[in-house]
Amino acid sequence: MKPELLVPVGNPEAFYAAQKGGADAVYLGLRKFNARGRAKNFAINQLQSLLKEADRSHMKVYVTLNTLIKNTELSELMDTLYLLEQTSANALIIQDWGVYYLATKFFKKLKLHASTQMGNHNSLGTAFSAQNNFERIILARELTRPELEEIARKSEVQLEVFVHGALCYSFSGYCLFSSFLGGHSANRGLCRQPCRRLYTSKNKSQYLFSLKDNQQIELVPQLKKMGISSLKIEGRMKSAEYVYQVTRAYRMALDDNSNIPQAKEILQYDFGREKTKYFLGKNVSEAISNNPYSGLQIGKISRKDKDGIYLTSQFPLTKGNRIRILPKDGTDSQALKIKEIEKKDENLFFLPETKFQVGDKIFLAGLGEFKFKNKFQLQGKKLKLQMPSQKKANILGKIGSTQQLKRTQIFVRINSLKWLRKIYFNRFDQLILNLPKTEWMRFHSSKNFLQKHSRHIIVELPKFIPEGDLEFYSILTKKLVRNNYRHFMLSHLSQKQLLPPKAIFSVNENVYTLNDAAIQMVKETGAKLYVTPQENEYSNLLAGKDRKAIVPLYFLPQLFYSRMPIDLPAANFQDRDKTYRRHLCNGFTVITP
Repeated sequence: MKPELLVPVGNPEAFYAAQKGGADAVYLGLRKFNARGRAKNFAINQLQSLLKEADRSHMKVYVTLNTLIKNTELSELMDTLYLLEQTSANALIIQDWGVYYLATKFFKKLKLHASTQMGNHNSLGTAFSAQNNFERIILARELTRPELEEIARKSEVQLEVFVHGALCYSFSGYCLFSSFLGGHSANRGLCRQPCRRLYTSKNKSQYLFSLKDNQQIELVPQLKKMGISSLKIEGRMKSAEYVYQVTRAYRMALDDNSNIPQAKEILQYDFGREKTKYFLGKNVSEAISNNPYSGLQIGKISRKDKDGIYLTSQFPLTKGNRIRILPKDGTDSQALKIKEIEKKDENLFFLPETKFQVGDKIFLAGLGEFKFKNKFQLQGKKLKLQMPSQKKANILGKIGSTQQLKRTQIFVRINSLKWLRKIYFNRFDQLILNLPKTEWMRFHSSKNFLQKHSRHIIVELPKFIPEGDLEFYSILTKKLVRNNYRHFMLSHLSQKQLLPPKAIFSVNENVYTLNDAAIQMVKETGAKLYVTPQENEYSNLLAGKDRKAIVPLYFLPQLFYSRMPIDLPAANFQDRDKTYRRHLCNGFTVITP
């Protein structure tokens, strides 16, 4: 069966571009609770009109509700779910386990897709998602082709794969860098793209983390053969022109493999970054780009006077073109559509703009050749905007408990067995062992010293377990339980499937419990304890009911957690006024302050 072609739309123009390009389905966000908070997004009346237009074209529509939710937002979230259940939207794309809990318990008509931010990267994740009634899983972008083939072979749930668009350096859902820099959480739709910044190490400045754009047009036949259900294009903040060009290219490739060379030519004008096949290719060493900016560099500002700027460009700029101007001091670029321009010479153009400076670089971001409607013509049915207050109050009253620990306990986490020489078990309650695979291979669970304290040891499983390592961790957990290490800390709810019957488990901060509904979900799954997310706030903790949590008090946050290596001359590097450190663990790159 031919995969679905799924296309991003951030505004009405992009929807009509997707329609004209041949999309099978589109995904979009409402004004709140979506991971692209800086896109225009849609009001509910626009969504209703779009759904009616999509129905006429036999297109499916998926609504993103893929941010983490705070306790104070649960009431508004309930209204949003109530609204969406009245619409004909085909599914919701979600990240938060609290959204999952509310939707499956109280809004059962809604179908759910697991966002890539839920961190599904192996067959454990797809199996767990199938058991919990997800219709589809959007897989992590960091899978190799053999891993993807194996997961597809074992999966009983629809799989969706990103085939085109921008790439995040960190695993999606696990990036804390933007939040650390200024409180703009990527998990809340507010990412400020720290991976596109310039960093310095040993007096050498580099774009260490700026990935090229994903492009898998040549792999479309193989993805079809694997049985992938949906091929997804990234770009809800991109222009309608981008949406149209990329959609029609992948439509051609899906309809006939012989069209792929022509489709590749079209993609040269998506005005994105350089391209990579990333982990689906043979070599990721070329995936980092020295140019973090989208668009084609065509020239620079060569002169300026009181009336405007003079652009030197090999490209024949005209009215309607979209350009991006990058200041020479490296500050944020600015995009603009050319409304007025005068050709002065063969390669010299005058633009009546005065806020830019000589030496600033010019990038072509779009031709402006394609015109699409910017307003919906049809009116959708009117909806009941708010859930009945009493019904909402009854549901919220059932969520969360006021359960507290009998006394405050101290938990200590170590990442190497070397720390055991400095550990005094009488000074804390529980020791969390977060060890790399290499140390687990040397771990002697029968040692008298450790066995004596086994009741006070929690074994933590890693965030990312490649498909090829599942058997190792399955054998490890069984061996540990036989030696009386029964308590495990999971980094993903699906990891409970690795545990033997006598094991107990808690969940760490990577299983996000930012609200009482998410806490209820993990407890009903069987978790004994949970660690509050590192992005949590004191006010949000107070707004919740549950007090039986492990709250991180002293730690180095993992700002980036990535499978992608970087070329760094030293472990430390700087960004303007801060210093960071790179760590290598289990083949993963971890960045901390």
